[in-house]
Amino acid sequence: MSKIGIVFPHQLVEQNILANTCDTIYLVEEYLYFKHYNFHKKKIAFHRASMKFYENYLQSKNSKVVYIESFDELSDITKLIPYLKNKGVQSFEYIDTTDYWLEKRIANTCKESDIHPIKKPTPLFLNTSEELASFFATKKRMFQTEFYKHQRLTKNILLEKQDKPIGGKWTFDDENRLKYPKGKTVPKTTFLNPNAFYSEAIAYTEKHFSSNYGKLNTEFIYPTTYAESKSWLAEFFKTRFSEFGAYEDAIVEKENILHHSVLTPMLNVGLISPKFVIEEALLYASNHEVPLNSLEGFIRQILGWREFIRAVYELKGNEERTKNYWGFKRKIPASFWNGTTGIEPIDSCIKKVLETGYAHHIERLMVLGNFMLLCEFDPDEVYRWFMELFIDAYDWVMVPNVYGMSQFADGGLMATKPYISGSNYLIKMSNYQKGDWQPVWDGLFWRFMHVHRDFFLKNPR
Repeated sequence: MSKIGIVFPHQLVEQNILANTCDTIYLVEEYLYFKHYNFHKKKIAFHRASMKFYENYLQSKNSKVVYIESFDELSDITKLIPYLKNKGVQSFEYIDTTDYWLEKRIANTCKESDIHPIKKPTPLFLNTSEELASFFATKKRMFQTEFYKHQRLTKNILLEKQDKPIGGKWTFDDENRLKYPKGKTVPKTTFLNPNAFYSEAIAYTEKHFSSNYGKLNTEFIYPTTYAESKSWLAEFFKTRFSEFGAYEDAIVEKENILHHSVLTPMLNVGLISPKFVIEEALLYASNHEVPLNSLEGFIRQILGWREFIRAVYELKGNEERTKNYWGFKRKIPASFWNGTTGIEPIDSCIKKVLETGYAHHIERLMVLGNFMLLCEFDPDEVYRWFMELFIDAYDWVMVPNVYGMSQFADGGLMATKPYISGSNYLIKMSNYQKGDWQPVWDGLFWRFMHVHRDFFLKNPR
C-alpha cells in the first residue's frame, strides 16, 4: 500500500519530511483555515496562492500531489480521513499542526475510522514541544523575559564570554520607544507584482469568498514563494533594520509598515524558517552597522516572543481560552468591522487592517486591544475579531495574545498586569491628532481603574 501524507495550509516548508517518506501527498485547503471564520480576503488569497505554489514545488520534486480545494467536501479533515480509510489506507503521516482544534478532529476521526495517524514534529519553530514542556515544568507562571534569556543561553545567540549578554544587558527594550519624527521619510517597501499563483488566487477568492471582510487589492501583496520571502527579508535588512529598534513602538496614522519586517505571514505558513531569519539577521549585522537595540529587538521577536507564545499555547492554551477573568460579556458592534467607531485611532487602525490584513504589535496591543478591554468586550468576541481580520492569525497565535496579553482574560498567566492606558500614551507614541475621541477614551480608562480599584491596589506593578 502506498504511503499517504497530509499537508495543511500552514505547513508549506521547503524541506518537508513527508515528501521523502510518502508516495502521495494530499494538500488540503482545510475547513478551519478557509471557512471556519469569515477570514480577510487577503488571507484567503495568501493561502490559496502559497498553496498552489507549493503544489507546483512538490510536483517539481517528483511528488504526487492531490490538491483538495476548500469547496470539496474532503477539505474537511473529518471527511477526508474516512474517505482514505474506504480506499484501504491504514495509516497516514502528517506534521504536528500546532492547532488544538485540528489535532482534536484528527485524533477523534482516526479513532472512529480505525486509521493510524503518524505525527511528525513541526519545523516551523526553533524548539521542540518537549523542550518547551521541560523548561516550564517547574514554573508556576510563564514569563517571556526568563524564557528569552534561557533561549539566548542555550542557543548561544548574542553572547559574550562567560555567557554574558552582548552590550551588558539582555534586552534593550527601554531604547525602543521613540516617537516617529515629524517630517522623517518612511523607508519605501517594494511590493511584488502578482505572480501567476496570486493572480489565480485573486480570481478564486473573489469568486468563492466575495462577501468576506477586507479588500483584495494588488498594491499590498505578501510574498507567496520561497524566493519572494527571502527577497522580502533581504530588503528589510537593507532599508528598515537599522532603525527597527528605535521606532519599534511608534505609530504613524497613514503608514502600515514603518521599520517592521512583516515576516509573520510567511513564518507562520513555512515559507521562511525562524532559524534562517535569525542566522541571516546575525550575518547581516556582523557585516553592517546595525545598532544593538535593533538587532536584539528583532532577535527577541523571533527567538523570544514567537517561541514563547507557542509555548503558552501548547502548555496552557486550553486553560487560557476558557477564562474570562473580568467577566465581560459585551458584543463587538458592527462599527468595529468597518472602522466607523468615531474614535480616531481605532478607526484608523481598522481601516488599515481592512486594506492589508496587518497592523504592527503596538497597534494591536495598545490601540485595538487596549480599547476593546476598556469597552469590556467578551474575550471570545475579541479572539474571533482578530482571527478573522489578520493575515497572520492562527489559533496558537491568538489564544495567548488575546486571552493573555491583550485582554488579560486569563488573570495573569503570562502577564503581570493588563496593557491599558489613557489617550496620553497614544499621543506620546503617534501622530494622532488631539480631539473629541480623547475624553471618551480617558473616561473609559478611569472608569476601568475605578471599577477594578481593588485589583490595581493589590498589583505590585
